[in-house]
Amino acid sequence: LDIAREMISAGAKVALVDKSSENLARAIKELGPNAISFTADVRYQAEVISAVEGANKEFQGLDTLVISAGVIHLKAIKDVTEADWDLTLDVNLKGAFFAIQAASEYLSHSGRGRIVAISSDAGKQGFSQIQAYCASKFGLIGLIESCAVELAPTQVTVNCVCPVGCPTTGMGEEVLAWKIKVGNTTPEAIKVAAAQTNPLGRNATETDVTKSVAFFISDEAAFLTGCALDVDGGAHLGYMPAVSAK
Repeated sequence: LDIAREMISAGAKVALVDKSSENLARAIKELGPNAISFTADVRYQAEVISAVEGANKEFQGLDTLVISAGVIHLKAIKDVTEADWDLTLDVNLKGAFFAIQAASEYLSHSGRGRIVAISSDAGKQGFSQIQAYCASKFGLIGLIESCAVELAPTQVTVNCVCPVGCPTTGMGEEVLAWKIKVGNTTPEAIKVAAAQTNPLGRNATETDVTKSVAFFISDEAAFLTGCALDVDGGAHLGYMPAVSAK
């Protein structure tokens, strides 16, 4: 939702897609007349095509696609079910492909098409308890790179951002609740510990992610494609938390 707010504030019209009509109604009420919505489950190709075609018709063209649908489960390997695995890969990876597939032709007609996906730091390094999520986010980066090459002749750029966990998003709150449960600790302690895992010493915010997405959409990023941008406060660097620069 924060990305939609940013785009509308920059003068864009935005189409939201979600499987929950209730969530969409709340979002549209907040965002106002420059936002429309389509109910669709990204796991199903026909629903994605219908939503994208509807947005193209309403706006008389499309120039941007932001892929942000995502789910996660946190379980030991032995406890992961086939349904867990399929849901995660279907939403996070197959759904992303369906969206690109449905929108790419419309974006190519715009002359400055942009595709930006939300991957994760878990798309570049493995973490325990989120096997399917890591697989889907690693796969998403590969998908982005492949589509970047294929769509380049049409001047459509394809990039993704790879943020660390953001505790205020829906998924961030889900992960936080899990850490509280298994660690028998407090939200404050978890947030402090998480902030210490990167050199900048704070947690990611929704604005950090939104501004990174907005950059890739902007004209300033016209020569960037196939990028997977770390939005992590430097957490991917060699960093010793107990040693601070003086």
